Amino acid sequence: MKAVLIIHNQAQAERIEYMLDRLNIRGYSKWENVLGKGSETGDPRLGTHTWPEMNSSVLSVVQDEQVSDLLESVKKLNAINEEVGIRAFVWEVLETV
Repeated sequence: MKAVLIIHNQAQAERIEYMLDRLNIRGYSKWENVLGKGSETGDPRLGTHTWPEMNSSVLSVVQDEQVSDLLESVKKLNAINEEVGIRAFVWEVLETV
């Protein structure tokens, strides 16, 4: 199993939920009002007067065979409007309870 963390501009929230539904990924945790700045490109999302936009994040633990479809969907969503911003990170899940 893998843990997939998706960090995205809040403007993408409905598209992210649609993507997870379409991929039949039922379980996830979501955090709103995530602050940060991309490591390579993109404007900061700090919720301030200067940088008012905010991010959200979604964490889902999925089967190994679901990871490639999920990452491909994230790439496609990012390609639609790269300036809005979305990134995904994958970790190995060793155990769950």
